[in-house]
Amino acid sequence: MPLPVRTGLAIAVILGVAACVTINIYFPAAAAEKAADKIIDEVWQASPPEKKEDAAANRGGER
Repeated sequence: MPLPVRTGLAIAVILGVAACVTINIYFPAAAAEKAADKIIDEVWQASPPEKKEDAAANRGGER
């Protein structure tokens, strides 16, 4: 096999093996739950839920 073909084949094999590598990142469950609670609290503080009367008034009256 000529040198350029062998070199190309070696590079293809190396890239193929590198593409199959999976990196797994494990987050501690407690930390993930704490972060989720913080995000939920921030969302609820940013937009408090409307009451039915307020929603009806914004639509132009009750139906």
